[in-house]
Amino acid sequence: MDTIKERIAGEIALSESPGSNMKKWRELFGISQTELAKSLKISTSTISDYEGNRRASPGVGIIKRFVETLFAMDAERGGLVVRNLEKYNVPHDDTPFYTIHDFSSPINGNDFVRIIEAKVVSNPAALDGIKLFGYTLLDSLRVILEISPSDYPRLFGTTNERAFIFDQVSTGRSPMVVIRVAPIKPRIVVIQNIDNVDKLAIKISQIERIPLLTTKLGIDEIKERLGNI
Repeated sequence: MDTIKERIAGEIALSESPGSNMKKWRELFGISQTELAKSLKISTSTISDYEGNRRASPGVGIIKRFVETLFAMDAERGGLVVRNLEKYNVPHDDTPFYTIHDFSSPINGNDFVRIIEAKVVSNPAALDGIKLFGYTLLDSLRVILEISPSDYPRLFGTTNERAFIFDQVSTGRSPMVVIRVAPIKPRIVVIQNIDNVDKLAIKISQIERIPLLTTKLGIDEIKERLGNI
């Protein structure tokens, strides 16, 4: 657990936008600004100013308290978020956590939905105006734990006109939180093999106007179908 805390703290401290990273982790843990402010014994406006990068970068002491509070509050709620993070916090030196594939010709958003037999969770009207030039398959929690903000653009390959397909997802919250604070957005987000999508994930997709899809197809089947395009 200490390794995960250090990784989160290090990401915030070294980020060019530490406030945005604090917001990402707060939302990933499902904690409101009000709840966090109360636990840290500071004002909600102070939290808002940090997350909006209107205050100077937080010092080591504040970052440490912030991370410790996230873990403590998660423990009070049963520890689900930390358990998920621990599950994927293992070395993966030789195993890529994302795969990029570009199509030989672009496909329409609705055709993409049909090919992977997806259910449209939000923003169906936007699909007709989307042309996808490829997709990126990602291990959700490993992206959060292992990729730095400066490396995030690598997930798009040559264009952001692509779908992000997330594997290893429990609720759908974590990938949408990452996308919410990221400077570049995919055109479509797909969550693989999930029954109930988190309400925050749906809300973020609506705010960002990114169609959110789910599919029950296995990863190998998805790759085979999209590999023929």
